[in-house]
Amino acid sequence: MSPLSGQRAASLVNFLKVHARGTVVDIGCGWAGLLTRLLVASPELRGLGLDLKADGFAHARSVAQKQGVADRLELVAGDAKLHLPASAQGAICIGASQVWAPHGEQSPPLDCAAALKALRQLLPSGAPLVYGEAIWSVPPTPAAIAPLGGRLDEFLFLPDLVDLAWASGFAVVQVQQASLDEWDEFESGYTARYAVWLAEQGSSHPDFDEVRERAFRQRDAYFRGYRGVLGMAYLALLAV
Repeated sequence: MSPLSGQRAASLVNFLKVHARGTVVDIGCGWAGLLTRLLVASPELRGLGLDLKADGFAHARSVAQKQGVADRLELVAGDAKLHLPASAQGAICIGASQVWAPHGEQSPPLDCAAALKALRQLLPSGAPLVYGEAIWSVPPTPAAIAPLGGRLDEFLFLPDLVDLAWASGFAVVQVQQASLDEWDEFESGYTARYAVWLAEQGSSHPDFDEVRERAFRQRDAYFRGYRGVLGMAYLALLAV
């Protein structure tokens, strides 16, 4: 559930493969796609995937079984802060910084500092972290922030995120940013379900207008709002 091409995923997996030992934990793992790729590439590793809900776990286990790594993949549903191990020898955290968000404030700015601090405490020196998070690619506009959190300070810019990673106790090995093509593919995949449903059910279906409205809202949010403004950074980090 992020704008991540197969080529970029392979690059991030290779970084983890080179530096990880033992157990790699994936916070906000979803269906654990990147973690499963890593286990396939590194037979000596074990994986722990954490997600608030188990919605994607059936698919994750099915893929892991087919890939022959199910015996090395553990999936746990619930608050990641409560299920994190005392330590891990590698970590993945993509789009999950909100796990460490403060309670109470409505749509607060994304607290990357709290996330990186907690992740550094999880990892021994030399252990790798793949950290992916939303950023502003250019200064945000009112049209861009309206369908998101509604605030100009919701995300950092890439240079500030890189500085924060260094300040949080990590050496920054690689800095990557999702391309516009990756974003277009991601957003198209997200709304494709609406388009296919509308084509299959036809205008006579009682829910046709509602589904079409949902598709149009997402279309406008992206193409008339945050396309080219909202970015996604992928940092390959080593704990120091």
